[in-house]
Amino acid sequence: MEIKSAVTSLGALAHEGRLSVFRLLVQAGPQGLAAGEVARRVGVLPNTLSASLNLLSQAGLINSRRDGRSIIYTADYDGMRSLLAFLMEDCCGGAPEICAPLMALASQCCAAEGSCA
Repeated sequence: MEIKSAVTSLGALAHEGRLSVFRLLVQAGPQGLAAGEVARRVGVLPNTLSASLNLLSQAGLINSRRDGRSIIYTADYDGMRSLLAFLMEDCCGGAPEICAPLMALASQCCAAEGSCA
């Protein structure tokens, strides 16, 4: 991931509402959620949600697909992995114990859900 893409992704997440939407979509898994359900669960107005979804999509953090009359939103796990890899790229500086807790946390997260998407 290039630094400009990382900045765009981090900027998209640097808002309480957008971060909540992204986390909800990560939790929803690959099946995703309809826009109306996202708005209901996060408690935001549809126009505010639309702007948030647009920014997250442009940042490469979410995807959408049409299902009948609904638009289903999902987390873009490849985009999320790319951002996390970028953030951890230079981690440790020769001291793997620095990143070991993060790696253990990632392993626990994926094990708890059955698998990472």
